[in-house]
Amino acid sequence: MSKVPVAVLGATGNIGQRFVSLLQDHPTFEIAALASSERKVGGSLKAFWRLDDVPLAPHVASMELQPLDLGVLRKHDVVAAFSGLPSEIAGDIEMDAARVGVRVFSNASAHRMDPDVPLLVPEVNPNHLRLVERQPAFREGGFVVTNPNCSITGLALPLKPLVDSLDLTDVHVATYQALSGAGYPGVPSLDITANVIPFIEGEEEKMRREAKKILGSLSDGILPSPIDVWANCARVAVRDGHLEAVSIPLKDEIPAGEIAHLLSSFRGEAQVQQLPTAPNQPVIVRAEANRPQPLLDLMAGEPARARGMAATIGRIRVVERVVRFFVLSHNTIRGGAGGSVLNAEFAHRRGYLD
Repeated sequence: MSKVPVAVLGATGNIGQRFVSLLQDHPTFEIAALASSERKVGGSLKAFWRLDDVPLAPHVASMELQPLDLGVLRKHDVVAAFSGLPSEIAGDIEMDAARVGVRVFSNASAHRMDPDVPLLVPEVNPNHLRLVERQPAFREGGFVVTNPNCSITGLALPLKPLVDSLDLTDVHVATYQALSGAGYPGVPSLDITANVIPFIEGEEEKMRREAKKILGSLSDGILPSPIDVWANCARVAVRDGHLEAVSIPLKDEIPAGEIAHLLSSFRGEAQVQQLPTAPNQPVIVRAEANRPQPLLDLMAGEPARARGMAATIGRIRVVERVVRFFVLSHNTIRGGAGGSVLNAEFAHRRGYLD
């Protein structure tokens, strides 16, 4: 069976390079085109490669960067495009691509809150994928699917089994977010060295807003979840990995061991379908008192293709009907490119890429 030809939009950016790393040897998708900003067009990807933890396949390294143009997608018979574009330019480009029949899987925030665009995490809200059928572009075969903000993605995975089993109304979270979440080159070194910046513009509002859509129910549209996520977000001097301290009031006293069991036994649709990039265990619970840590737990997830796709939980405590724990997720893999690739695998399995 031939592979599905795909394009990466914004291929030289942080998320774009993560897309390439996950797609260059993918069992279902084949990179047909790499598109980037005008000043990089004509160069090869290897000239801009910065992921020192991922070897670039020779046939991809030599690929010539193409312009962000619909003609490029048509020329290469692209079926799906993965967008790592900045949000300020992603909106029009992604919709234009969808209108000519391309299935767009986007990491950008431009369309996340559009009522007919899924804000998708396959383990959490798989039925939301049906929203694409309401998009005008769907008549031409195209659509847009987005993955959530990187900080809410890591939180949504452990929230899903808790929301399904317990009566929750409020979630309080303090995030310690990695530098790579600010894109490349990130935060100026003199601002972040030996420092913590207790403000990330728009982040706390995104977490609250996107959680309501992700955890919402699908009827005529998305009925927002009644659960409120209250966030305090800070940037810390860590390269990759968002660590979050979570506190959730409970209606009843529940032993910490029962919470741990709910989390560690959780499996979603992505695991049932055994999608290539889905971790066998999407939420991993650590018993050690000093875990999770970015240096030790960033690349959690098995099999090898799913490394960096699992959320790691530690320090589960329940005191006076409040459960507290830490969660760590890889912001540019699970919370970025890996999330979009998993969404595309799920859409393909459901027949939306045929």
